[in-house]
Amino acid sequence: MSLLDALIITAVCIHVVALLHNTETHKMNRLQLIKDHILSGEKNIAAPAMLPSPLTTHVLNIAEGVPGVNMTISLYRLDSVSSVWNELTTGLTNDDGRCLGLITKETFIAGVYKMRFETGKYWDALGEISFYPFVEVVFTITDPSQKYHVPLLLSRFSYSTYRGS
Repeated sequence: MSLLDALIITAVCIHVVALLHNTETHKMNRLQLIKDHILSGEKNIAAPAMLPSPLTTHVLNIAEGVPGVNMTISLYRLDSVSSVWNELTTGLTNDDGRCLGLITKETFIAGVYKMRFETGKYWDALGEISFYPFVEVVFTITDPSQKYHVPLLLSRFSYSTYRGS
């Protein structure tokens, strides 16, 4: 192997290591942005003019590490007799990715609920294509005196949710 070959191989190795480091740094920066966003948002969940909802949600675009802004969310409750979904409200996520005032304490009763997130329209507005045109999260409320938080973490080709408090 010539000296020139060794220098080329060394330069390529240095470049590959730098690319890998930058990719890992970029991933860590995105994760830190998401963490900071979640922790800072917990302080201001309810708008001052709005009564706090016993059911909240938070949309995070984990592909970019930003809130899911301007996403339409509809809340439904299943009629246990007719098995028909009744729409209770529709809202839009704010600059923090939250949809405030989904339901009042008075109308929040035990039952089966569904949140429909219009993910396809959200990605279309960003000029992106999404695999999921919408996401429906169905859950059961057994104790309406508790607070429920149902966040949606999404990218164009995946999503995740969980029950928070």
